[in-house]
Amino acid sequence: MNQFYVIMPNMERLIVLDTETTGINPKEGHRIIEVGAVQILNREITNTEFHKYIQPNRNVGESVNIHGITDKFLINKPQFNQLSEDLLSFIDGSTLIIHNAPFDLGFLNNELKMIGIKKKIEDLCPVIDTLELSKEQRPGTMHNLDALCRRFGIDTSARTRHGALLDAQILAQVYIAMTGGQSILFNEETNTKPQMSDPSLVKKNRENKDNIKVIYANSEEAKVHKNYFNK
Repeated sequence: MNQFYVIMPNMERLIVLDTETTGINPKEGHRIIEVGAVQILNREITNTEFHKYIQPNRNVGESVNIHGITDKFLINKPQFNQLSEDLLSFIDGSTLIIHNAPFDLGFLNNELKMIGIKKKIEDLCPVIDTLELSKEQRPGTMHNLDALCRRFGIDTSARTRHGALLDAQILAQVYIAMTGGQSILFNEETNTKPQMSDPSLVKKNRENKDNIKVIYANSEEAKVHKNYFNK
């Protein structure tokens, strides 16, 4: 049984992250085709975002029915090694918020390994898995993102397909609701134009890194993820 973690109330910089992929298993050669991430600073969702489409050097196959991202669209997009430095700079010093974290971490770590980076994402950042958090809060209920949005009354009308950035934006709202709510969704003092993947925006704050545990998938979670694509 996984041990639950304590969410530190003074965690300052959180990055909510999601990926889209060509399939469900990187060991079968599947790759990342989209990464989206949104910053939460002092429990306020900001307009600071990272969003990239990625050329996977393989066909997207049937996964196009999930995310709508076509081979033609990805032809001239950068490969992972061309954006990995920007991505790692963006998440540096943060705590990551991911729904079903082992899935996204598995793909990200595979991409890093393919370009010769031996460290894993969870070696660089603490990770909170909102799937595990939801299961702890309300065992026996549905825990996918759509179910959580219904539970907390979060609008998903723009979510006609899966998309890494949109899902990260929605998950950011879900996480805030799961952990006590907030008074302001977006900081009114923040520039309304998204600030995309600028490494200079990254604050090196690792104060809570050792206080949070990564929650890994068990067999039940793996089954949930496979069912995720059929919902």
